[in-house]
Amino acid sequence: MTSSSDSIDVLELTVERIQAGFADGTLSAAALCTAYLARIERINPRYNAIIFLNPAALDDAREIDRRRAAGETLGPLAGVPVVVKDTMDMVGFPTTGGWSLLYSKTGGVDLLPATDSPVVARMRAAGCVILGKTNVPVLSATGSHANDSWAGPTLNAVDPAFMPGGSSAGTATAVAASLAVLGLAEETGGSIQNPASAQALVGIKPTFALVPNAGVMPLAGSTRDVVGPIARCVRDAALTLDLLAGYSPEDAKTVAAVGMRPRGGYAAGLRTDALQGRRLGLYGPGWRDRALSAETIELYRRAQQEMSARGAVLLDDPFAASGFADLGQPAPGSDHFDARGMETLPYDMQKYLERLGPDAAVKSWRDFVAATRAEDPFAPTGVLTYMSSLPDFAACLADPAAPPASTAFFALRERYLEIFADVMARHALDGLVFPQLRDALPPREGTETLHETTVCEINIAGLPGVTVPAGYYASGSPFNLIFVGAQWSETALLAMAYDYESATRHRRAPDLKP
Repeated sequence: MTSSSDSIDVLELTVERIQAGFADGTLSAAALCTAYLARIERINPRYNAIIFLNPAALDDAREIDRRRAAGETLGPLAGVPVVVKDTMDMVGFPTTGGWSLLYSKTGGVDLLPATDSPVVARMRAAGCVILGKTNVPVLSATGSHANDSWAGPTLNAVDPAFMPGGSSAGTATAVAASLAVLGLAEETGGSIQNPASAQALVGIKPTFALVPNAGVMPLAGSTRDVVGPIARCVRDAALTLDLLAGYSPEDAKTVAAVGMRPRGGYAAGLRTDALQGRRLGLYGPGWRDRALSAETIELYRRAQQEMSARGAVLLDDPFAASGFADLGQPAPGSDHFDARGMETLPYDMQKYLERLGPDAAVKSWRDFVAATRAEDPFAPTGVLTYMSSLPDFAACLADPAAPPASTAFFALRERYLEIFADVMARHALDGLVFPQLRDALPPREGTETLHETTVCEINIAGLPGVTVPAGYYASGSPFNLIFVGAQWSETALLAMAYDYESATRHRRAPDLKP
């Protein structure tokens, strides 16, 4: 007999458990959706993860129940409640980018898409029940929090005093707080890996061009931006990547993904012996000359022992003397944020706005500038002021309709990939495994930012990374590892993360305060 929504405990529910309930008739998509909506009503006002609820969610869930009752064969995510990041176009909802100037109810103009972004369309086609859209900082400009959003700050579900990570702060908090089973995030400079690590979650930063990012408000859509899942376990993240990955006619660069997805899918490759015999490089100054805190070193040492016990072979700082660390050029005023590649923003935004449709209130970069001239994001006090230091930005700004001059950026990517491939081959490495953050989370209030280890290197190089919970600091701040590999190596990275997760089970449900 199907459970009523009142009797469903959604805390830390996985896709596997949900599908088992659907299969034995003890769970329906409608009851599950209702239970999540009730939890959102109770928890979300404090944590502010979801900024738009989908009024059609329950009807969508009932349709999944009807299709299942009719004997239709449905996929593993059919009926599963999910959230999507605000920056992803979804018909019926404005795409606000966290900015009051891009939302009519705060005095701005609405960007209303005529069609779903490909990633949202793929989630809908798979039968996912989209509960709503999640909070982001203004123009997704920070990887640390969402304090400046028109909707107000999003809090970290692990502890509201900590930074939640950004810019996919809302997606991470919604998943960490069990307001949804999983969520879609997007990254230009840490916006998947940072919030996932800040809230003890699994995040997949995919290889550039594996997943289409058309219809997603860009920061560097043609050079760096990627869409990926955030989930509470590796299997759920892998199942989501199975849906998202692959060629889309709406995004020409995804032709590079043809032939790169594993037969049977990413989830099918998960194994509990995947670390056995794998050679993994460890973090050191050869990768980036930024030290780990003393407590991070201790937590990392324990994680190394755990991986060694699974049969992994670990190598200290394989990038030493390779020249890799010398490639980084941190933007002025940042700890280590390298903004190169983001000079394409005017062009990428022009293409994004054109896709909104003929009835859109804002159709071009010129319209966008006019609608938002009250706050210049590139001014000295603007959220994107660092872009002014990029050598090709002025030219891109002068003619946003022209394909940007990206020669220097792609030469840099080639150099990163050349050194990466050489080091991996010379040491016969199967991947890298680093602490994703160099120290514990700073407080949400204040001027400090998250101190990560891999953001700009793998964003510029277009490499994939998978974060996985690996413990907690004494303060309660999460400690996550990130597995990094060559382009298109998501199958191996997910398998290793799954092996580690299965053996350690470090993630724990947060103690929420409604």
